Amino acid sequence: MTGERPVIGILSIGDMGVGIGQLLISHGYEVATYAEDRSEHTRERAKSSGIQLLPSIPGLVSASDCILSIVPPRDALATAKRVAEAVPSEGNARENALYYLDLNAIAPSHAFQIESLLTGNPNIVFIDGGIIGGPPQPKPDAPRGWTCPSIVVSGPTKLPYTHLTEVLNIDHIADTIGPASGLKMCFASTTKGFIAIAIQSLVTAEAMGVYPKLREYLSKHNNGGLAIADRGVVGMPPKAYRWVNEMQQIGRTMEEEGGFSSGLFDGVAEVYRVVAEDTALGQEQPGRRQRGTTVDDVVAVMREGMKATKEKLE
Repeated sequence: MTGERPVIGILSIGDMGVGIGQLLISHGYEVATYAEDRSEHTRERAKSSGIQLLPSIPGLVSASDCILSIVPPRDALATAKRVAEAVPSEGNARENALYYLDLNAIAPSHAFQIESLLTGNPNIVFIDGGIIGGPPQPKPDAPRGWTCPSIVVSGPTKLPYTHLTEVLNIDHIADTIGPASGLKMCFASTTKGFIAIAIQSLVTAEAMGVYPKLREYLSKHNNGGLAIADRGVVGMPPKAYRWVNEMQQIGRTMEEEGGFSSGLFDGVAEVYRVVAEDTALGQEQPGRRQRGTTVDDVVAVMREGMKATKEKLE
């Protein structure tokens, strides 16, 4: 099995899913998805990338050897249920078991729920996982011609496809469920948590009339931090809605695994909720950006949206 090219199903086919699909196709893999519940733009984007669009979840499951679940954290359990319902539980229903890699930004306890849902079916092998880094991008001078995120996985079973493991930059870090999703949570707390702090700092400085001076002094005394903040703040708007529940999942991890209160990251989740629901930035889509393409405009749109919300409540 180590030399075969398994068929890969991806749910769902957002920015990361498309990037991983393109990476796999460039290395000779057949990639499919179900996207009937997605926008026409998303379907066309997947189709133009060479990803097969199948008309149903059962059809996707039947055609695939591996399913990569890459959905908003709030949809992780529901997606696993849809796949579970499509896989017969009879022992001889499939020639080979379906490998289900949950690569979503969820707390370990959430991963345990998905494990409990799937492991009763002998035709499904569950692997806990997480993605660290951005979507794959073609880069001729990079190894294998692509820049790739790291995919960390854990669980008692290793993915048996050696070439696929190499292409996807998979690191099997433990033989139990939980460490991979937990590592993803800890990593994201330092990146997306920092971006939320930067948003609050920049918007508050603008409200007080000291925004230019804040940038001046950050540039002078913390230029590296300013550069990271600027990249993160500009890239954040299309993903803010996804990050709301991800921050809640991080808070859950910190509470259940680390013994801390979840309150800090519940507050971070609220920052991203404001972005997604109270400002025009919540309408932004990857590859179709209109607002928030500069830090100054992110700050301006945040101020506009937050002021309008406050006036409605008064």
